[in-house]
Amino acid sequence: MTRTPGDLVTEFCKLWASPDPEKLASYFTEDAVYHNIPMAAVHGRAAIKEFIAGFLAAFDGIDFQIHRQVSSDGIVMNERTDVMRRQGGEDIPLPVMGVFEVVDGQIAAWRDYFDMAAITSAFG
Repeated sequence: MTRTPGDLVTEFCKLWASPDPEKLASYFTEDAVYHNIPMAAVHGRAAIKEFIAGFLAAFDGIDFQIHRQVSSDGIVMNERTDVMRRQGGEDIPLPVMGVFEVVDGQIAAWRDYFDMAAITSAFG
């Protein structure tokens, strides 16, 4: 059975609960772009892996609570709440709208749209 782009994204999102930067990075194409829209984009699988590893310095993982997900022609969009588990601290819920572009069974682009104020206030 072939894995659909929607299945791939769902599987990828679940992996963030116990994140392994190497495993997560393997879901991306070599030239992928990951863009948290309030911040600068990250280009390339190696840079994405580094970004994930840096993120894990502050967080144990993220529970992606997907509320709705749609997929068409390799584009997967999901509305979700990312519950970030802060190391030694509280959980930080973040409403997110994510857009994934899947090409040949890998993520070529991932854009997350969210309010950066929710993050900065959690660290305030």
